This record gives sequence, structure tokens and C-alpha cells, in this order.
Amino acid sequence: MKTFERISEFVGNTFAIWVLVFAFLAFYLPSGFTWIAPYISLLLGIIMFGMGLTLSGNDFKEVFKRPKDVIIGVVGQFLIMPSLAFLLAKGLQLPPEIAVGVILVGCCPGGTSSNVMTFLAKGDVPLSVTITSCTTLLAPIVTPALILLLASEWIPVNPSSLLMSIVQIVIVPIVLGLVVKKLFNKGAQASVKVLPLVSIVAIVAIVTAVVSVNQQNIAKTALLIFAVVILHNILGYLVGYLFGKLFKMDLAKKKAVAIEVGMQNSGLGAALAAAHFSPLSAVPSAIFSVWHNISGPILATIFSRMKDKKDVTVNEETTLTK
Repeated sequence: MKTFERISEFVGNTFAIWVLVFAFLAFYLPSGFTWIAPYISLLLGIIMFGMGLTLSGNDFKEVFKRPKDVIIGVVGQFLIMPSLAFLLAKGLQLPPEIAVGVILVGCCPGGTSSNVMTFLAKGDVPLSVTITSCTTLLAPIVTPALILLLASEWIPVNPSSLLMSIVQIVIVPIVLGLVVKKLFNKGAQASVKVLPLVSIVAIVAIVTAVVSVNQQNIAKTALLIFAVVILHNILGYLVGYLFGKLFKMDLAKKKAVAIEVGMQNSGLGAALAAAHFSPLSAVPSAIFSVWHNISGPILATIFSRMKDKKDVTVNEETTLTK
């Protein structure tokens, strides 16, 4: 088990590299990875099952301890990224399938990797975990509603089928994870240490599946999609930070909200696109998976060097009194 833990830690620390390497392999050798495509929903279900194994009542205590902060984060998540996606799709006059793909990823809940990035950024980790948990549980209702509202201009949307898909590939695996944790607590706790490895393998597989199936489309539209995804992600971080500032949050909270808003559960976006729309509409989610695992650590490094003005003032006063 210790060997698996070390491998898991190493792979986790080099996550972005693995995503990039396999994305390139899938692009240049698509035939070797297309077989994974039918299993995208199953792979995401495995990730969500792992999330269920790690969830506890403590993850929701913040809702009752400081509901205002949690509400700000949840509203920011479901307001900022979908709105930015819609504005980018309209403003850049994106082709319908790409527009829908960008809106899809924008309407998804926060990704679990945001919690790790918040920790590295010296942000408010309990707040980050609670926002991720709440947006994930709200996703079956909120995500289809947002997709219907924002994407139906480009393509017909069936919100009830989207709801059922999210329940099947997100909520059911999370509930199963919670049940397994309750029944086999010791075994579940032991397996948690290798969950990052399982999740990373699943995410890499989802990315390679989408890239391999869409190799020709990506070759034609890669620059456009990359530009839109990068802009979407960076604007999400920026507007998320300003959203926290608008409500006079302290620096640690603003970091958490910015990262939560900017980092999406892009695996869910890819699964929904593949099941309900078109292969091309899954490409923005796949590229988002690659990009936010590059931008996240960069932003976390920048954030980790930022200090709250109150802390700086206290340190200066302490120095002067010595």
C-alpha cells in the first residue's frame, strides 16, 4: 500500500504533465485511444465514487457556521462561469457545437482539484471543500437549467435527460461511496490514500478519449478552442476574485472563491457532451481539463505569495515594538 501511496503522490505532483503527454499521444495516435470513449461516463462515475469515500459531515459544517461565505461561493460558481461562457460564445460568434461545448463546461460544478489548489494557494480550504460539495450536489438541478437557458439558442436541449445523466454519473456514485465508507470505514480510509492516482488515471483517460475521437476537428479548430478555453478560465479566476472582494471577503476566502469559480468539473462537461450533444462539443471540456491543471498551480503559486493587508500591518507593528 505504501508503494501505491508514493506512486499516487508522485503522479499527483506531476498531474499536468501526464494530462499533456497523453493528450498529445491521443492526438497523434488516435486509434490507440478511441476505444475509451464509450467508458467516459463510467470513468467519471469512478471519480465521483472516490469523492463519496472522502466526504463527511465536516464538509458541510461550514454551511451552518458561515452560510454567507458558502452562498457567495456557490452563487459565484453558477453565475460567473456560465455567464462568461455565454458572452464568449456570443461575442466571438462561435460555431454552434463549440459554443455549446464552452457553455457546457461553464455550467458544470466546481472540480475537486480546486481544493488542492486552494491549499497550495494558502486559501480557505474548508470553504473550498464545502463549495465544491454543495455545487456538486446541486448540479443535477442547476446545471441542466443553466444549459437550457443559455445553450438552447444554438441546439435543442432536453433538461430532464441531462438531469438523469448527472444523477447517474455524479449523485449515485457519490451516494455509493458514502455507503461503502459507512459500512467498511477502515478499508475506505485506507483506500483514500490511493484515490488521487485512480482519479488522475480516470481524468487522463477521459481527456485522451475526447481528443482521439475528435482528432480531425481539433486539428481544424484547436487554436480557436484553446483561445476561448484559456480566456474563459482566466476570466473566471479574475471575476471570481473580484466577486469575493465585492462582498468584502478576506484574502484567504477570495483565493478560495477565485479558484472554485475558475476550475470546473470538466469531466462532467465531456460526459454530458458525448451523451447528449456531439463529439465536437466535448472538446472544450477536454481542453479545459488540460489547461486548468496548468493554470491552477500557476495561480496557486501567485496566490501563496500574497498576504492580507491586515497581516502585513500586524507584522510591521510587531517589528516596530521589538
